[in-house]
Amino acid sequence: MEKPMNSFVFSILFLYFFAKYSYSLPLSTKSRWVVDALTGDRVKLKCVNWPAHLKPMLAEGLDKQPLNRIVEHVTLLGFNCVRLTWATHMFTRYSTKTVMQSFRDLNLTKAIKGIEKNNPRVLNLTVVDAFSVVVDVIGSYGVMVVLDNHVSEPMWCCGNNDGNGFFGDKYFNPREWRRGLSIVGKRYTNTRMVVAMSLRNELRGPRQNVTEWYRWVRKGARSVNLANCNVLVIISSLHYSIDFTPLKTKPLGLDRTLPNKIVYETHRYSFTAGQRNQWLHQPLNQVCDNVIRGINNKAGFLTIGSSPAPLFITEFGVDLRGGARADNLFLTCYMAYLAEMDLDWALWALQGSYYLREGVQNMDEVFGLLDNNWAGLRNPGFNSRLNLIHQTLQDPKSRSWNYTFLHHPLTGRCVKSNDMNQIYADECYGLTGWSHAGDGTPIQLSSTPWCLMVVGEGLPVKLTTNCYAKQSRWKSIQNSRFQFVSEYENGVDLCLDLSPSDSSMILSKKCICVGDDASGCLKNPQSQWFQFLYTNSRYF
Repeated sequence: MEKPMNSFVFSILFLYFFAKYSYSLPLSTKSRWVVDALTGDRVKLKCVNWPAHLKPMLAEGLDKQPLNRIVEHVTLLGFNCVRLTWATHMFTRYSTKTVMQSFRDLNLTKAIKGIEKNNPRVLNLTVVDAFSVVVDVIGSYGVMVVLDNHVSEPMWCCGNNDGNGFFGDKYFNPREWRRGLSIVGKRYTNTRMVVAMSLRNELRGPRQNVTEWYRWVRKGARSVNLANCNVLVIISSLHYSIDFTPLKTKPLGLDRTLPNKIVYETHRYSFTAGQRNQWLHQPLNQVCDNVIRGINNKAGFLTIGSSPAPLFITEFGVDLRGGARADNLFLTCYMAYLAEMDLDWALWALQGSYYLREGVQNMDEVFGLLDNNWAGLRNPGFNSRLNLIHQTLQDPKSRSWNYTFLHHPLTGRCVKSNDMNQIYADECYGLTGWSHAGDGTPIQLSSTPWCLMVVGEGLPVKLTTNCYAKQSRWKSIQNSRFQFVSEYENGVDLCLDLSPSDSSMILSKKCICVGDDASGCLKNPQSQWFQFLYTNSRYF
């Protein structure tokens, strides 16, 4: 991303994104989908997190770049939504404090100078008025806003014993919390682009219990809806918002009070539930399968059954410096899950730095899309990994048949063919359809007599009309969600493979971590992970 941008070019891009992301709001829910309340069309939330809940009580980065330029980054990266965080006490205790007072109290002299240069108008505003300026500028670009109640006392989040974790904790007075929800809900009643409010981020800690969760979630949801009946109400669960299993037997009972307005949120990182070491020291096929099963058991079940509801992944992310192995292995698995489920999501995070985090000024955010100066991308290649999940794969109003395609989660690319019958991987636009009827059947190019055939180990697969040869028959591998194998000469099994270093050529290679040694294999099979996905979206 270039830092400066030709104003004419930006104007064209701005008009494109504004048209693309302008909906006839407010939003509603229908079954497991978020939809436009007026038309019933699906609105897939593709968001990025932008914190404003830390001690300075100002959206991060206003010392580094003009606010408009930061929002331009958001739009040019393809996001249609910002999850903007806030602290309860900003609105219930500190609402008259100015940004200047807040920063001076924290001795943030350098940050003040940066704000004077880049966003001088916010310095003499109160922290809540400055928050509204950020909301308004985001909305002016046609980007929706999800207001996330992250903490009560402004600080970095989240720890089991930080006093912000559960109802009744040191800083978490539930009545003051409800008052804060009401204040914020009323404040943005007429702000069209504020489309949702979350009750609370990552409930946690030693005080958490199911009884109090039901009690206060019900009360909080009603408080938001009474203050602002337009917004979606986003509900988090226990244990850092990963466990909704109590709802399997006892619904919240809010369907009549808040019809078509409830959305559930969950989070996932490589370290969630203490799983980082599993990614590093256990077989990846097994770990990924266990993690996906666990997510579906504790949260994914909400999207199915007799009363399905939307599930919004409001946080996931990785160290974008690229060297965190557990993060990298996790991400490939999780991107496959997000694509399969076609969920709404919010990436952690936008910010390249913090004014003040845990006592450190100008701390770098290694999970941040933007660099420390908020001027460019920390990892320019990363955003291409998000291309597929930016797309709306399932359209609940579509009458089209499901269209099947083949996705490679490690690279974020899809398997295609061209007019010369060449097989290659490319960005997931203008998709090529593939079909596979089950184990022992060909992987066939849709509506043609052509199918994939193994030619030899380490060689590109090819298209053939001899779809009954053993080299053209494919099956999935037991204990692997994503590997497909075909038998070659002398009983040798070869798997589809796509190397990230040459991310266009589809090869067949000896299968990694299958058979008798699968349970103890610590090699990385992710170059061989492929998945069949479905779309009925006319936009594809």
